[in-house]
Amino acid sequence: MVRPIVLYSAPILRRKAQEVYLHDPSLPQLIQDLWDTMYNAEGIGLAAPQIGVSSQVFVVDVREVQSPNEQPFKSVFINPRILSATSTLSIREEGCLSIPGIRERIARPAEIEIEYYDERFALHRRHFTGIVARVIQHEYDHLMGRLFIDYLSPVRRQLLRQRLKRIAAGEVEVSYPLTSYVA
Repeated sequence: MVRPIVLYSAPILRRKAQEVYLHDPSLPQLIQDLWDTMYNAEGIGLAAPQIGVSSQVFVVDVREVQSPNEQPFKSVFINPRILSATSTLSIREEGCLSIPGIRERIARPAEIEIEYYDERFALHRRHFTGIVARVIQHEYDHLMGRLFIDYLSPVRRQLLRQRLKRIAAGEVEVSYPLTSYVA
């Protein structure tokens, strides 16, 4: 089911999400709703807090944006933990479905190692690079109450202040459903 995506100002986006009980009977539906909502909004990643659910779950499908020489990647991440990140940074433009219309160049570690459960509750410990590492870090941040704009300089954030206020007020036009408040 497609759910409304929570906008930038919603308190849920600024709180650490709750760990998931792996045998929660509502988990399969939450995962399906994340996929449905992400694809409807033409996204490449979506975290549960972005649909108003305080759960440590996100989905990633970067197959459309990967270069031809990269291994196609699509996965569910449940209760993820980033174990390590390189000090080498990669700078690329990022956007967010919860902050529509704003795209900024963000520096993130170029490589990460992460541990997570997939939708079959299999535990994985994997190393990622490139666009996959970036999207995972972006979605992981949502579970920790952080947004990509938190990485901007104070000056750059100040320059975006009026646009962010309009987004917070719901003054945006997008092709997917939005909600401006989730506690």
